[in-house]
Amino acid sequence: MNFLSHFVELFLESAPWLLLGLITAGIIKVFIPSTWLNRQLGGSGFKAIVKSAIFGAPLPLCSCGVIPAAVGLRRAGASKASTTSFLVSTPETGVDSIVISYVLLGPFMAIMRPISAIFSAILAGILVGRDEKKITVSSISSPSKLTPASSCCSNAETTILKPDSAMLKPNGILKIKPSCCSNKKTTSCGSSSDSDTEKPNTLIGKIKLSLTFASTDLLKDTSGWLLVGLGFAALIQAYMPDGFLEGWGSGILAMLLMVLISIPMYICATASTPVAAGLLLAGISPGAVLVFMLAGPASNVASLGIVAKEMGKRALFGYLGGVLGGALIMGSFVDYLVTQYGFQVTPQIGPEHELLPHWLTISCGGILAILIIFNWSKDIFINKQQAHS
Repeated sequence: MNFLSHFVELFLESAPWLLLGLITAGIIKVFIPSTWLNRQLGGSGFKAIVKSAIFGAPLPLCSCGVIPAAVGLRRAGASKASTTSFLVSTPETGVDSIVISYVLLGPFMAIMRPISAIFSAILAGILVGRDEKKITVSSISSPSKLTPASSCCSNAETTILKPDSAMLKPNGILKIKPSCCSNKKTTSCGSSSDSDTEKPNTLIGKIKLSLTFASTDLLKDTSGWLLVGLGFAALIQAYMPDGFLEGWGSGILAMLLMVLISIPMYICATASTPVAAGLLLAGISPGAVLVFMLAGPASNVASLGIVAKEMGKRALFGYLGGVLGGALIMGSFVDYLVTQYGFQVTPQIGPEHELLPHWLTISCGGILAILIIFNWSKDIFINKQQAHS
């Protein structure tokens, strides 16, 4: 079977589950008010760290989209520790990535992925919290020394203050220009700048908004890398012998290699899953594959930069320690479970793993393809219009 056949097969097998994940993610996005979330995750202490990790795990926010949400939590009174916990768990997993993990990697990895993300988030929060406790009230700069710290996804006219410099306007506040992801309505990062009061009040209206978000903004965030990941998995299936990397694809060295590969990829949780399936088929151990799926979404350059700006360099070291340390610990644990207890980690793809009726698989594949083409065509048209204006 050639590359194209494998790619089409993988795309069709993934389509129903990806659509289900997108719809669920859209519903969560619309029906959970951000103000309520801020109230739940505000404050400090171990309980706030755990709550932030658990609340963040199912949310449909990518590596870029989680940044303004985390900054909002910080401004609402959340500690550095709980903000860090939310910032780690949210991009590492989500309902959409869990669903696609089930179909591409099997039930065991679909369960271990969110557990590992929550563990890494709690570890990162604890490490950052230890440093936060050392900071006394007297070390905090006065309001007259507050300066703006812009995030990669900050909304238009958002004011973010940081105790670092004395560059001020007379009123002590500077307004930030819109950044790479700012948009009056919904950003391409998967985060909305609209307030909860601007959401529809009727159930039908909210369902329509959730479906619109899932089929446009959220799908645009994931579709590019998702297709790249499916292509990589198809290449592995078509041209690489089974178990090709089995001899050296496990252990701490393989996990460190996955860290080095994942960080520069800037890949979201959902899109990393088919890449992980390809690595698994090539002979990389399940634990090393898990490290790839955890480290990539949470340790990209943008997130690291925001942590350093908003919470300081010491917090950055705690963040990295939690993300990478948690990924390596859970990767080793997964390999141990697979070796000692025989847990199966096999991609649930191909005719022998057909989980849904063929007509449903084909229909969902067609719908997903149409949505992807529509979004890409719309972006191309908008870019051309802007170029001519």
